[in-house]
Amino acid sequence: MEQENTHLHERNQNTDKKYVVKEKDKSLISGMVAGIVISLLIAGGGLLAYILIEKNEENNVLQELAELNKQEMEDQYKQFDIQYGELQKQLKNDSLIAQIEEERRHTQQLLEELQNTKASNAAEIRRLKKEIASLREVLQHYIVQVDSLNRLNQALITENTEIKAQYSQATSQINNLSNERNQLKDKVELASQLDATGFWVTPKNKRGKTAKKVKDVKKIAFGFTIAKNVTAKNGQRIIYARILKPDNSILKNSDGTFEYENTKLDYSVKKYIEYNGEEQNITLYWDVEEYLEAGTYKLFIFADKQMIGETSFTLD
Repeated sequence: MEQENTHLHERNQNTDKKYVVKEKDKSLISGMVAGIVISLLIAGGGLLAYILIEKNEENNVLQELAELNKQEMEDQYKQFDIQYGELQKQLKNDSLIAQIEEERRHTQQLLEELQNTKASNAAEIRRLKKEIASLREVLQHYIVQVDSLNRLNQALITENTEIKAQYSQATSQINNLSNERNQLKDKVELASQLDATGFWVTPKNKRGKTAKKVKDVKKIAFGFTIAKNVTAKNGQRIIYARILKPDNSILKNSDGTFEYENTKLDYSVKKYIEYNGEEQNITLYWDVEEYLEAGTYKLFIFADKQMIGETSFTLD
């Protein structure tokens, strides 16, 4: 009986040992699992941190790209504004200038909207980016229109220059013809002008004899020859004589005048003659009715508003 009890006690002890061993194994396994879980959590945390860092860097890149895209859009809007300004400088058409100014203000308004929009506002950025295509099309339309007007204006300027050149050439030709005609007219007038030559002057006393002293002079007889001229017009002529004293005052007996070089001159003596183109001798007389001083006197002869001869004489 004691032997059975002893055997039973030993079996119970063995059973307790096994149970103790199993509990230790469970604790060991639990520790290993906990370690593995902690390791996995640590590893997962690192991965998550890595993913978050990568995501943040990606967002930064996207933000930089968005800012760059916005800046490029602003530059494009500013370029449109500059181009509109250049177009306005090329124009003189008030109506077209006003149209371009309206489009320019519209561009400036969109630029202001873009500058006030955050780069992260994708919807608004897309809208303003679409506006660029529309603005470019409108701007191109005005560029073509202004270019067409400039070409037309240049063509008109060229045509106007050519017309002015032609007009100038025609005017020059007319002036040349006029000058030639005037020169020819002058030659004809000169050729047809009477010419007085062979002058002579005789101071006479009261008896009709040649006076030796100026105090004895009562009449001045003078004459000349009108040369033959077949080109001169035949017919009646009026011969005018002007006698100037040593002080250049004129000897005259009346208030009569004649035309010469767009003015009127007093004359001393006048005489009507009939000219037939042949040589003709002319004699005139001046009756002294005033005091005559000694010195040199000048004699000028006129006909057909031209001076046809001159001479001088001295009275002692």
